[in-house]
Order: sequence, then C-alpha cells, then structure tokens
Amino acid sequence: MDLDAEGVDGCLKLGELLAKLAEFQSAQFYYQQAIDRQPNTVTGYLKLGNIFLGQNRAEDAIAIYEKALNIHPNNSALLYQMALASRVNQNSEMADLYFGLAAEAQYQYETAIQFYHNILQTQLPTVEIYLRLGNCYQSLDQWFEAIQVYQIALRVFPNQVEFDLALISAWQSLGDTRIALQISELAVDRFPNQISVRFAKQSLLPILYDYSQEIAEYRQHFTEELVKLIEQTDLDNSEVKQQALTAIGTKTHFYLQYQGYDDLELQKQYGGFVHRIMKANYPEWTKPLLLPTLTANQKIKIGYISAHLTWHTVGLVFLGWLRDCDRSQFEIYCYYTGKETDLITNLFQLYSDQFYHIYGNLENIVEQISADQLHILVFLDVGMCPQITQIAGLRIAPIQCAAWGHPITTGLPTIDYFISAELLEPPRAQNHYSERLFCLPNLGINYAKPPLLEPQKTRYDFYLRKDTILYLSCQSLFKYLPDFDQILVAIAKQVKTAQFVFVAHWNAAITEKFQQRLKQSFAENNLNSKKYCTILPRLDKTDYLQLNRIADIGLDTIQFTGFLTTLDSLSCHLPIVTCEGEWMRSRQSAGILNRLGITETIAKNREDYIKIAIKLGLDVEWRLAIREKIKQNQWKLYEDKSCVPALENFYQQTIHNFNQISLIKGDFNN
Repeated sequence: MDLDAEGVDGCLKLGELLAKLAEFQSAQFYYQQAIDRQPNTVTGYLKLGNIFLGQNRAEDAIAIYEKALNIHPNNSALLYQMALASRVNQNSEMADLYFGLAAEAQYQYETAIQFYHNILQTQLPTVEIYLRLGNCYQSLDQWFEAIQVYQIALRVFPNQVEFDLALISAWQSLGDTRIALQISELAVDRFPNQISVRFAKQSLLPILYDYSQEIAEYRQHFTEELVKLIEQTDLDNSEVKQQALTAIGTKTHFYLQYQGYDDLELQKQYGGFVHRIMKANYPEWTKPLLLPTLTANQKIKIGYISAHLTWHTVGLVFLGWLRDCDRSQFEIYCYYTGKETDLITNLFQLYSDQFYHIYGNLENIVEQISADQLHILVFLDVGMCPQITQIAGLRIAPIQCAAWGHPITTGLPTIDYFISAELLEPPRAQNHYSERLFCLPNLGINYAKPPLLEPQKTRYDFYLRKDTILYLSCQSLFKYLPDFDQILVAIAKQVKTAQFVFVAHWNAAITEKFQQRLKQSFAENNLNSKKYCTILPRLDKTDYLQLNRIADIGLDTIQFTGFLTTLDSLSCHLPIVTCEGEWMRSRQSAGILNRLGITETIAKNREDYIKIAIKLGLDVEWRLAIREKIKQNQWKLYEDKSCVPALENFYQQTIHNFNQISLIKGDFNN
C-alpha cells in the first residue's frame, strides 16, 4: 500500500491499518499526527478516541471527544461516541445528555425528546435541557408543547431570561404577535438591564398580517423601539456590549422588507448600530485594511461567504459566478457558515480554491478570513442569517461587497458596494442604497436551466379540479399582504372557474392563519374561499415543477416578487402576471420578463395587474400565445455567461481604484 505519511489522509489510513493489526500504540501516534497537521479534523479525533474507547480507556476517550467537540460542537458522530464513553465510564447522566444531543443533531427529535424527558425525571433540571426540549418540539411543529415546556421552565428558573425569549419567539412563530409583544413588555419590566429582551421586543414583526393597518402599527413600533434600543445601549459598558453582541446574533429584521416600504433609513440606523456593537467587541477587526500586494503573476483573492451554499435560492443563483470564473486571474475562497451540506455545497467546494465549512463560531470564521488576506470579500446575502450580519459589520477585507441574495441595502458602513443587475433596478436606483451600487448586465446571473419535465402528474394527483382556470401563486406566504386578497377576489368575480393554488408555510399555524384571512376576505364579498382557494402541502422540487407545468397562469406577489420561483415557472412556460414596483425587490420578476421581451404581463399598478390576470384567464388564445413566446425566448434566461467577465472586470477595476487613491471611487456602470 502506497501511503504518504506526511499528509493528513496518509496518517489516517496508516492509523486505520495499524488499528486493524491491533498495533494500537502506533495507530494512536498516526492519528495524533493527523490532528497535529489538521487541528480541525473530525476524523482524527474520532478515530483516536475510538481507539481509547476500544481499550476501555473511557476517560482518555472522553478527553479526546471533548477537544473535538470544542471545535465541532454539533457533530453527531462525536456526540454519540461521547455518550458511549460516558456510559462505559458509568456516568448515566452524561450518557443520556449526549445521546439526546446526538439524536437532535441527526434530526431524530422524538428520540431526543425521550432522552431529555428522562433527564428531567431522574436528574436535577438545567436551563439547557428545557431549552433543547422546547427546540425539539418546535422542530416537530409542536409549538404548544414547546410553549408548555418554557412555561414549566419559567416556574423552575424564574430568573432566567432565556425562557421569556423562547416564549416570545414561539408565539411569534405561531403567528400571534400580540401575545409575543405582551410577554416581551413583561420581560422588559422583569429584566430591565437585559439588552436581549429589549431587542426581542423591538424586532417583533408579524410573519403574516391580518389587516393592512397592522403594517403601519408594527412599523411604528419597530421604528420607535429601535431608536430607544440604540439610545439605551451603553457600549462603553463591558457587560452591555457583550449582551448586545449576543442579542444581534439571535435574529435579523428579515420580515421588515416584506412590508412594502422604503427601508433605507431604518437599514442605515440598524446597520450603524450593528457596526458599533461589533467595533466595541472586536476593535481589532474594524480597522481600515490595506490591500494585499499584487505582483504581476499573483491572482486576485475573492472570498464568498453565506449560510446558504446549499439547494437554496442563494446557492442556486450565485453558483454560476464561481463555475465559469477565470481561474488564471482569480483565486476563489468560499466560507460556508450553515449547518447542512448537499450537492450544491459540494459544487461550491469543487469550484473553490479554498473552501471552509465553519458552523456556529463567529470568531473562527473571522480569523480564517483574516488569515486568508483577501482582496475582496462578497457577502452573498446579508439580512437572512444573524451571524452573517454580525460578520458584515466588521472590516475583514479591504473591499467588502454585498450581493442581492437578500435584495435590500445592508445599511452597514462596512459594506462598500452592492452588486445588483441592470434589469432588476429602476432609474436612480443608487438612492435606495447606502453602498455604492454596481449593476451587472441583464439579470446578473449565470443560472442553469431546470430540467423540462414532461407532465407525469395530473391535476387529480394534486387534488385539483380539472375544469378550472388554475392560477398558481407559489411564493412564501409571508409575502402576501392583506391587500393581495382583494386582487384574488376581483379576479374570482370575473373568472368564475378560477382556482387559486398556494403552497403551505413550513409552520402549519401560519398556513391556517392565511387560510382564515382568505376565508374572511372572500366572505366579505359574498364568495366562498373554499371554492376558489387551495393550499397544497409543501412539495419537493420535482412535484413543484410538475405543478407549474399543469397550471394555466402564475400570479406573482407585488411588494416583494419572486426571482428563482419566477425562473422556474418560466422554464415550464407558465405565463406570469407581475407588477413593476419602486424598489429592486418589487421588480425582480419584471426584470426577468423584460429579458424575455414579454412586457404584456407586466402591470403598472394593481388595477392593471387584475386586468391582465383576468384576460389571461378568459382569453385562451392570448394565454397560449404568451406560452409560445416564453418557449421561444426562454433561452435568454439561462446560461447567460455575460455576467461573469463583467463581475471580474468590476473586481479588477475596484482594486485598481483602491490602489490609486486609497478610497473606493469610480463609476463602473459607464
């Protein structure tokens, strides 16, 4: 066997071979060598610990697993081996804990619940066990069971703020923001010095609104509480600044962008606050940086960071930037901060020169990025993951950019550029951003066309009536503001055989809330929502595309449109009705249709939207003509490589300007 003992893989293979030969001491040596060469390796720690465990040296095994868990706290294999070692060491309490943690890490929530309940019945309860038990119930969509756990925990630990925070989050997730707000107000009174409680109160927004006036009410609450939160947070106080760091790491203001308002000033307020918190905690990571020297033969180092380098809109949309990159000019670094991995994650790794998967540890991520000495760091999405927002509030590369994975200005003073696309932005779009706006040509993406599936399923397979005009509207339910109900009602009054099809939210309570709102809106107009509206369970990708194939018309949301969903629908030749709004997030589908040259279904306002939707429903010939036009022109949407050289030219020009004047200037759109 030809093994390279100098490399990590060689050390691991030698260790395995020696262990099979019962040469345990030599095997230990090579496993330790692997760890020394690559300190973040899971395999080395795991195999070394297993050697000790196999020799009944449980305490030595536990010591090894503990070291590894400090680096990889959620690794299910390490957690399970830790449980076995604890059992061998006759520590049943620790064994139950780690068996529960291992089950939770493997998404076996029912099993984890059994272990956690056993711990509560046989041992002294802890804050961690109650929180984990509640989290497992939440993961099973058993929200009221989770709430009951938190309420019991509050009686046991009345002075622990974590359970108030958990209750606030649970009630918000259930769609009952009023109760969440009441709990937050009581918690602020009980814990006046806890930033996390004030932050939880300030950031409370409904996932789904019952009526339009609610939007203004909660927006006012959000704005006023943000001002108070900023004023009351003394970042010169060491305890307060740490609390503030923890608070902003718990959630984002994700739902703010779905209200349909101009969020620039609020984003700048919050972005400035985040930056000050990060600077107070990590002053060494907020200083201006010099650009690493570039010699004639050196490549430009570009970093991409996201928690969504998976089968997710962000991962799917931006993968093409890496796939067709000019590797003779650029060196690609990827930093994946999410938990799950899949085929798309593997492709990001394949297209990277260096790929790091670091989950749950902000400091480790920042240290790695700093050590890599990038020229440019691109945040593919800011505003979806709280940890990414925290990191974006630092200065860890000389030039920092945000892409439109979350299509809203970051408001962060540490983000220099916002990368968007020409067809997605309105005139004078720079006024919507705190960053300098740069637009790529067309849609700005190099997206592979989804496979065109022949309809193998019929409407019957989805429990849909075959004698209807099927309007498919498959956006996330939180995108549907109450005003949209009236659009549906107006269409239903004219298209008597209309059937509006939606896809459920992952939380059944939100789906039920949406269903009840539709019921009321239709009833107010003497219509029965059950006749017109159907909410399907969540679908896998294949069924989702099949559904698009058998639908007649697609209805886009208005204040925050689809993007990937629109591309997928058009790949199935489905006519899409959309409305071109004021901000990029309300113009994405319009940009896609403009790229196709199909402007007939782009509405100027709500009234126009209704007219187009009705005409598509009643005029079969026109509907089929639009389908044919989509079919003929859809090649324009996919495999558009023009964005890649434009992006690379932007990187080169930005570095040139940085070197020239040490300030980032220059108009890259001309």
